[in-house]
Order: sequence, then structure tokens, then C-alpha cells
Amino acid sequence: MISIDRVSKFYGRQDLLKEVSFSINPGDKMALVGANGTGKTTLFRILLGEIEPDSGQVHLKKGVRLGHLPQEVIRVKGKRVLDQVMEMDPELKQFQSEYREVSRCLNAASDPADQEILAHKQSRLLEELERLGGYDLEARAKQILAGLGFPEDQFQAPVETLSGGWVMRAALARILLMKPDLLLLDEPTNHLDLDSLLWLENFLKGTASALLLISHDRVFMDKVVQRVLELEKGGLTSYAGNYSRYREEKAKRLQLQEAAYYNQVEKIRQIEEFVARNRSRKDRAKQVQSRIKVLEQMERIEHPREEHQVFFQFQEPVRTGKVVLELQGVGKSYGEKTLYQGIDLTISRGDCVAFLGPNGAGKSTLIKIMAGLILPDQGKRELGHHVTLDYFAQHQLDQLRGERTVWQEVGDVAGNRTYGALRNHLAAFLFRDEEDIKKKVSVLSGGEKSRLVILKMLLGGANFLLFDEPTNHLDIPSRDVLEEALRAFNGTLCLITHDRHLLDALATRTVYIRDGRLEMFPGNYQDFEQIWKGRVESKEPPEDRNSKDFSRATGSKNGAAGRKSSQEKRQEAERRNALFRQKTPLKKEIEELEGRLAGAGAEKERLGKILADPEFYRQGTGIQEAQQGYGRLQKEIETMTERWAEALQQLEGLEAQAGE
Repeated sequence: MISIDRVSKFYGRQDLLKEVSFSINPGDKMALVGANGTGKTTLFRILLGEIEPDSGQVHLKKGVRLGHLPQEVIRVKGKRVLDQVMEMDPELKQFQSEYREVSRCLNAASDPADQEILAHKQSRLLEELERLGGYDLEARAKQILAGLGFPEDQFQAPVETLSGGWVMRAALARILLMKPDLLLLDEPTNHLDLDSLLWLENFLKGTASALLLISHDRVFMDKVVQRVLELEKGGLTSYAGNYSRYREEKAKRLQLQEAAYYNQVEKIRQIEEFVARNRSRKDRAKQVQSRIKVLEQMERIEHPREEHQVFFQFQEPVRTGKVVLELQGVGKSYGEKTLYQGIDLTISRGDCVAFLGPNGAGKSTLIKIMAGLILPDQGKRELGHHVTLDYFAQHQLDQLRGERTVWQEVGDVAGNRTYGALRNHLAAFLFRDEEDIKKKVSVLSGGEKSRLVILKMLLGGANFLLFDEPTNHLDIPSRDVLEEALRAFNGTLCLITHDRHLLDALATRTVYIRDGRLEMFPGNYQDFEQIWKGRVESKEPPEDRNSKDFSRATGSKNGAAGRKSSQEKRQEAERRNALFRQKTPLKKEIEELEGRLAGAGAEKERLGKILADPEFYRQGTGIQEAQQGYGRLQKEIETMTERWAEALQQLEGLEAQAGE
């Protein structure tokens, strides 16, 4: 469909793109990755024809339709949401108008020759309408809007009444409704909650449209794409597979490049020593000149870019009591809509609680009640002993003062920290250079502002932190920084985020919110998806349980306690014994797997340290064996982890049957 041939683009002295080549075929699902400033958005603009390359060619097959979602918020006025989404394609609008006119003429025509010509034209227009999805346009538009989180009563709302995030959702809905040949999506998940993200994930996996995606959501890319294009230092490298496969393959390439680099360094050293020893000897003059020529013609291997190691040493927060926060009988309504009624929740010291639930369930409202920013209509909120609280949401970024520098903002929470300690913290949060810390807040990107606010929170000394979508606008290196910083934090955390990687890395408990009810489960997001989600969604809400169901569940009959016969008791005992026999080997297997996983993890960590040591490559022996051993352990750990999760799920199912 589209081919990029040796495309280059320069800005001043910077080679942003250097002879980049790739092609996109029908049905391809690809991600474009690279650090900020490497030219991802520029490449999108070249594909769209918005800017011309300085050299090279872009070949677009005739008739290919492109659908583009930019990262910047789109402003639209004067239309209602549904109408705005349905006006997505001028070509379709033209065909619809032509079809109505041809149909009118056909009904009025009496000459058989005219009727034949008009019928043929009508048939052609029908084919075009079917190709563009013109038949069921409104039904599909409503389906897509619902999938992206719009309630039905918002379909007729004026677009200008929506927040920036919801305008972007409407823009995304319009592009998906187009069914273009190629989707160019720049950070499509930024403004989505988790449920909408999961819907989009499934939509993109099922669409016939080809896809080129810029995203910082690792799990999303893993689920959707089959090829990754990486922009780095002006060049483009293609990797087969999803994002995780790309990371594995890139790590292998870097290891090989590092080994080749040190081998070359050693070879250069040996040649230079030979030249230095023999430069003055006439009998070795020819050999010396030959080696000098080898050095001059040698294509030098670059040292692989080193990842910056991040270390965090935050001040130990004041230790809280065991109970950090407690909600008792809390209720909250907005007009006629009741979000919560009589809910209880306890957050304990050291917890990292993830809040999950469908769009509109009230996750953000609940976390604001916990933060004390919203008062409940009923019930009470109590903070525990010695608890100091801080809260992050996107609107908190507006509290930064635009005229101040990054250094001045951090200085507000510096306390008695030294200049060096503050510079280390800023560097860990990717404000590394003097130029970075002297930047005015007003010129920072959304991601830089988020990093600055989070750093101020962590330096502020609070022991209870609440986060509402902290990863919006953060690229992958920034998300890694956030993850490592929160791992190093010794207080209590609560967070709402659609970043499943972050949830799996941090969460120790999940709270699922639905229909004004809360349920807390042990484990992270993956545990919730694999073990608990199916059970939660299969449960009937309390209002659907009638008195007959209640009587059966409690073992009562007509209000009186029923007595069990000896046969019923014997059957129950047999069931318990059967369950015990099934559970025993599962428990044993789980324990064995956990022991083997611990051992394999330790060995993998040992080999990882060896492979990360430059001295190991200088020795030149055992490199292949270590790399193969590391890869074998990785596969073994994945297999054992998968079986451990299956066994745990089976055990949980048996315990549920037994009512444990």
C-alpha cells in the first residue's frame, strides 16, 4: 500500500531521518518506537504528505485511504457527538448523495435504455457504499462510541461541551468508523480508561485495516502488533514480533554489538602495539605500513548506547499505624445518580492497591474521597495514625508555576537535602543536564510536567500516595523511572492507571468497583484477570437475588432450619474427601514450582550480571554458553510461571467449591 524509499529529513545540522526505508502491506500491524525526538511524528507527517522529505521517495498506492489520529487535542465546535463521528469521510458523503439522486431518477425514468443505465450506475454506487460501510453507519458509530466509553445520553451532546480527553475519543471513533486502508495512530491510549483500552485493543486486532502505531503502552503493543520499527540515531531497524519480542531481540543485538566492539578494541590495541614496537625497524617497514593501512580502512564499531542505571534513595517516610485509611458506610450521589451507598474500605500499611472497574463506576471519585478532596454524602473517612497524604491527578500539573524553573520547583520540597542529592534525584527523573533543570515550567512537555510533579510528591515526605492516571503522556523510559521510584517508596500506595505493566509490577491488591460495590482481591492485575475477573462478572448483583435464592444459599426452608439426613452428611463427607484428594497434589506442585522458580530466578540474575559485565567479553570465552543458558532459563521460567498460574487457578476453583 505504501512504500518509503531512502527517505531523509534534516533539521539544521541534525539528521533526524537518514535514508529510512520500509513498506506497509494490507493487514500489517506495526508499532513505531524510539525515544522522544527521534522523528516518529515527523515520519507520520511525511507519510501523510504534510511535509516533504529532503531526499528519498514516498510511494502511495492509488486510492489508499489513510486515517490519522494526532497526539494533540483536536478542537471542534457546532456539532453533536454522533453527527461529528458520522461525518468522517467526504467520499462516502458524496456517494450517498449520488446514490439518492440516481435512485430518484431511476424511479422517475420510463425509457428502458435510461433505466438500464441508471440501474447499472446504482449498482456501482451500492458497491462503493458497501466498501465504505455506508449501510449501517449510525449503528456502527454508536457501537464504537459505546466501546470507547461514551454513555448513550452523551451521543447528542454538543462536542464543545466535552473535555479534551473526550474530544480525542470522539476523534478516534470517527477514524475507526472510516475503516481506512491504513490507520496512523499517535498515542491513541492516552485519553482512555482501562475498559476502553481493552475494547480498542480487541477492535484493532480484528480490523482489516493496516496499522502503524506510536504508543508507550507495552502491553497494548504486545497484544496488537506483529512488527516493530525502531527509530534510533536517524536510522530505522525492523524487528519481527510484538514489543516484548523486540526488546529481547534488541538486547541480543546489543550484546553481540558490545562483544564485537570489545573484540575490535582488543584487535586495534594489538595492531597499535605492533606499530609502536616496529615503527623504527626497517625490516618491518612493509608490515608496519600494512597494519597502519588496516587501521585506516577499519570500519569502527560504535559502543552500544548504555542504559542509564536509576538508583533511588528517598528519605524514609514516617511509619504509620497498621490502618492507613478507613471508609465506613460511605455514600456519594450526583443528582439522581448514586455512585456509592454504604461502602466500607480499609487500606493497610505497605499496601499498593490498584482500583479497577468499568468506565463511570466512580474510581476517580472514590480516590478523591480518600484524598479528602470530595466529602461523602454519608459515612465517614478516617486517616490512620501519623498518616500524611499526597495526591496526583492530571489537573495537578496546572499547579506548577510556569514562570519558575524545574530547579526552583524542586527546591520547594528540598528540605535539608544537599545540592548533589537533589541533582541525583532530578537525573533519575530524566532531568540530567544543566539545561534541563534551568528550563521554565511553561515550556515543559506534558510528560516532563508529570515527572516533575511525581518527583515533588516523593521528595515531599508523604507516607500515603494516591495516583490517578500518572502515566498519561509518559514515554516508556519515564514509565520505567516511575515504576522504579514507586518500588523504592516505603509507604502506602493507591493508584488508578490503564498501564497494565505498571499494575503488574506494583499492585499487591486490587479493588474492583461495579454497581456501587467494592470487592478487594489479593494480587496484581494479571492475577485479577486470570483468577478473579470471571467469578466477579458471573456474580448476580444483590438486587437480583430473590428470597428463594437466599433461602437456598443459607440452607433454610420456609424460615426454619432444616436438618440433614445421615445420607446427606455422608455425601458431604465424600465430597470433602474427594476435594482434599484433588487439592493435595496441586498444593505440592505449587510449592515445588515456587521453589524451582526461586532457584531459576537467582541463576538468571547471576548470568544477567555476568553478561552485563564488559570484562566478561574481553576474556572472549564462554560468551555463547552464557547467552544460551540465559535464554534457556528465560524459557523455563516462562513455562513454570504459566503452569504455576494454572495450578493456582485450579486450587482456587476447588476451594471455592468447598466454600473455603
